[in-house]
Amino acid sequence: MTTSAIAPRISPPARTAHRHIDVDGVDVFYRESLPDRPDAPVLLLLHGFPSASHQFRRLIDTLGRHHRLIAPDYPGFGHTRAPEDFTYTFERLTDVVEGFTERLGLTRYTMYLFDFGAPVGLRLALRHPDRVAGLVVQNGNAYLDGLSDAAREFTALTPDTPGAERTVLDLFTLAATRAQYEGGTADPALIAPEGWLLDQHFLDRPGRKQAQLALAYDYKSNLAAYPDWQAWLRAHRPPALVTWGTGDPFFTPDGARAYLRDLPDAELHLFDTGHFALEDHLPEIAPLIADFLDRTWNPAAPEAS
Repeated sequence: MTTSAIAPRISPPARTAHRHIDVDGVDVFYRESLPDRPDAPVLLLLHGFPSASHQFRRLIDTLGRHHRLIAPDYPGFGHTRAPEDFTYTFERLTDVVEGFTERLGLTRYTMYLFDFGAPVGLRLALRHPDRVAGLVVQNGNAYLDGLSDAAREFTALTPDTPGAERTVLDLFTLAATRAQYEGGTADPALIAPEGWLLDQHFLDRPGRKQAQLALAYDYKSNLAAYPDWQAWLRAHRPPALVTWGTGDPFFTPDGARAYLRDLPDAELHLFDTGHFALEDHLPEIAPLIADFLDRTWNPAAPEAS
């Protein structure tokens, strides 16, 4: 039997482009799948700490043929390079992501909110509510309910707190980075080491720890913004898929359930894993995302229609 006569048994992975684009002096690196059709649903992938767009590489491979997945690295993360005088706050991260979407001409997208991606994405939603087609939330917190005791203590730190800098810097070690991936998982053997090793590589680059220290101190600005984000959710009622690792040491399952207060029609799925749920539960989560996008995608903004 010739090779050409063998019927294919698998769906080929997506083709992915890896590019840079200038956004107001920030050299933003991003990954973008090249789907089979030009009108494919758009999913803007907003990564978390201490990772970057590479955390979505397998999801892009899996869904990218039929959906347009776009994942930028924030300033201070991954391959993106920012000027030395860049101010690291969540508002500034949002400024860059906002400029990134406009440089790419993205006028309609579903957002994947993970960890830091929640404060960035929800700030972006407040600025451009007409562009949001839906939300995929994965351990992306927007409620006080979802903060563990450790998270509450960490977010309360200020530069004046005795020992605060040492406490924050200890989070940037290899052991801590690995623990963020493996902590709370049912089977750590399912967590590939490349993720946390690559994260640590970027954390160890010059200037990165100081950038992350500034963001750690600024995280309390997100807690102050929770009521505004919740009001936006109630007012706009975007379609939402909430997937959550129940063993997350920072964001508890109560944070997942809290979304249902403001989005009662949201679809909620809890998984026996930790913070980086895609690492070991991609086979369960990816089909949920694909189905959600196919059911909810509307390329026209409500105001325009």
